[in-house]
Amino acid sequence: MASEYTGLLIDYGGVLTTDLFDSFRAFCEVEGLEPEAIGQSFRRDPSCRELLIGLETGKLDEEEFEVRFAEILGVSSPKLIERLMGDSKPDEEMVAAVASARRQGVRTGLISNSWGTRRYDRAQLAELFDGVVISGEVGIRKPAPEIYELGCREIGLAPERCVFVDDLPFNLEPAAELGMATVHHTATTDTIPELERLLGVALR
Repeated sequence: MASEYTGLLIDYGGVLTTDLFDSFRAFCEVEGLEPEAIGQSFRRDPSCRELLIGLETGKLDEEEFEVRFAEILGVSSPKLIERLMGDSKPDEEMVAAVASARRQGVRTGLISNSWGTRRYDRAQLAELFDGVVISGEVGIRKPAPEIYELGCREIGLAPERCVFVDDLPFNLEPAAELGMATVHHTATTDTIPELERLLGVALR
């Protein structure tokens, strides 16, 4: 029986890569900060939130973000984003699952809140996705509903035909409200079987 879902929209950092918060914790250990200092800064400090929103929407360039965020944290600014992401690695199983889905006729799309736009492997994105939406390039970030609608348009499907995967629960809510099936990614071993169930294809 054919699945009602024929599209897969997926987040990048923390889904197609290892957990970004683990990378942030590793950075904090090196810099002598409290383990949760990065996440807490964005959750609790409005000025940090504004910096992050500016970076993710492309209104603030990487260098200015690095200087201003480094000052808040009390660390050096050169290559700050690279250092924050230093322990993040591709999740090869998730990457392979997306590639497999596309080979089997599932329309695939990326919806990513970007920390600058220079670090994406564009050749890999072209292999994996029918459509790519990067927040810093379109000036919209999750959880704004418009970015999910744009993702659907990029792959040529209605939201009701799509599955959306993200590691942050609050990014799933707008997708669900638009009619998408949603998967909260916490572990590849759970996400891939759920995608197989929803999409009706074998991904392993």
